Amino acid sequence: MNMNWGKGIIISFVVFAAFIITLVTVCMQQDVDLVAQNYYQQELIYEQQIKRLQNTEALKEKPQLVIHQNGLQIRFDRLSEIEEGELVLFCPSDPTHDRKILIAASNSQEQWIKVSDFKSGMYRARFSWSMSGKEFYIEKMISL
Repeated sequence: MNMNWGKGIIISFVVFAAFIITLVTVCMQQDVDLVAQNYYQQELIYEQQIKRLQNTEALKEKPQLVIHQNGLQIRFDRLSEIEEGELVLFCPSDPTHDRKILIAASNSQEQWIKVSDFKSGMYRARFSWSMSGKEFYIEKMISL
């Protein structure tokens, strides 16, 4: 079969265009999820988050999040000084399993959270609290 250069160039362009159209179609059908629904709003308050982390680093004793068979234990010597606290268990694989738990001041140095009804898997535990007019934050990966 004898083909001249003009036909070869046209066939090459047609094949290339078909490839690009297929690539764009496949890319447009992909589901793109953000890690958080309000990602851009969270980015705007990132400077406050840095301050919370610096406040936490300055603490002599930091809260500890420990997994036991009975549940999740928060150990903190200054638990009685907490003005307001929140523990968010963020499930990266399925946001429908995220949990938000309010943490109140306690005379005890530990607080237990029942996790038996949680879906098993990896969670990102995000503990934020305020005391003495300052805000604090600590994060840890846990497996339930």
